[in-house]
Amino acid sequence: MAMLTASDADVWVASSSTAGSAHLVPLSLAWDGAQIIVALERSSVTARNIIDSGQARCALGTTRDVVMIDAALDRAVDVEEAPTALADTFATQADWDPRGAGGEVSFLMLRPRRIQAWREVDEIADRTVMRDGNWLV
Repeated sequence: MAMLTASDADVWVASSSTAGSAHLVPLSLAWDGAQIIVALERSSVTARNIIDSGQARCALGTTRDVVMIDAALDRAVDVEEAPTALADTFATQADWDPRGAGGEVSFLMLRPRRIQAWREVDEIADRTVMRDGNWLV
């Protein structure tokens, strides 16, 4: 949970087109207690992939202390039309405010479906901490 709530946190977001072409990018994130929030150009490959497929895979941390999150797209909202609370949550945690940045930036809200976390080989057996959107621990 600490990685999700850290200030100025970044997340690697993997997405795939319907043709199967994978794409991986780093993005700033915010956590609202239930969803990962990212902001990006709506026309970007990543946004298009996630909106079309309805899913993404996110990674936080380092290779020796990593959290992997399989997430479903809950909704996409244009930044300029987003509720103030959503935009404020993102701006506060991400230390970046996309409001007024120009372009067609959207917030994508990603709801975790499975979360795996581990540090070393000895923890791999018990790494799943969320399954089907339900916390196991």
